[in-house]
Amino acid sequence: MKIVIATHNQNKLREIREILTGHEILSAEEAGFSDDVEETGTTFAENARLKAEAVCRATGLPALADDSGLCVDALGGAPGVFSARYSGGGSAENRKKLLKSLHGVENRAAHFACAVCLAFPDGQEMTAEGKTYGQILTEERGAGGFGYDSLFFSDDLGVSFAEAGEEEKNAVSHRGRALRALAAKL
Repeated sequence: MKIVIATHNQNKLREIREILTGHEILSAEEAGFSDDVEETGTTFAENARLKAEAVCRATGLPALADDSGLCVDALGGAPGVFSARYSGGGSAENRKKLLKSLHGVENRAAHFACAVCLAFPDGQEMTAEGKTYGQILTEERGAGGFGYDSLFFSDDLGVSFAEAGEEEKNAVSHRGRALRALAAKL
């Protein structure tokens, strides 16, 4: 199946291509979609649906979108749906703000959550969700990954996501779990 991925994030696109083998995966740009879809939803699932539907309508092809983020127990689930824009800056600023917000906090439990939505031109949709659990480190560890990966110590792997190899991370990540659940429905 030919599927357009409703993201301009090259890291997410790479992960999705590595996990959803057996399908022809097109980037939004390859399908002729260069707009940004405003994430006005209050949940990961709502934002994934908004993006998938918009790209599907614009391209006439099945479109897959995800919305994901980091949810920290001590922060009441923040940054949550605002993970990418938590600080108002980029990833490095987001990590700095997170560390500052957790300064002196003992409970550092957190999870990554991901919702995916595959919208079809006939109006049908398929959805799935995934989560992965861990702790927020007190300092960054590892050179791989992106976003909050260097601060997220994975309970499954025993290392930060930034210290893990791509295959290791994809095997237990929130996005990997959501995509595998969606692939099983396909």
